[in-house]
Amino acid sequence: MYRVRLWSVGHARGLNRLYTGFERLLVRLAPLFRTIGYQRLERPFAAVERGVKGLLFDCKMCGQCVLGSTGMSCPMNCPKNLRNGPCGGVRADGACEVNANMRCVWLLAFAGAERMPGGIDKIRAIQAPVDRRLEGHSSWLQVVRERTAPASTRAAP
Repeated sequence: MYRVRLWSVGHARGLNRLYTGFERLLVRLAPLFRTIGYQRLERPFAAVERGVKGLLFDCKMCGQCVLGSTGMSCPMNCPKNLRNGPCGGVRADGACEVNANMRCVWLLAFAGAERMPGGIDKIRAIQAPVDRRLEGHSSWLQVVRERTAPASTRAAP
């Protein structure tokens, strides 16, 4: 799994393009999703998302995916679950202070962000804390809900 995660960061540009296109497709399917019902779709979407993103990114299914903002490196792989940059304990060789056999997730994130258009600007954006109530839920469906919600119900940035 770790080797695939490293491969994904190394191919961040192409994977980000694919991921962005897939999100656009899902947003265009929002009327169909509303007709079927998001509750009915949650379980199958979460299962597919867990399989695909689990393989490619070692996804932890936090329900609030930020891969496009973190160089296609899932910050939930950080043993400390840090979502806004590395801790002060990154080893001199770039290894994680908690797991010396693993490169710091955030060093990988910056490497991936450098490969993506606008990636460095995106990685500098402050991410909201993880809402643990969304763990195990599909972030794909969450994106569709957020992007298609009426402007009056959207949260202010």
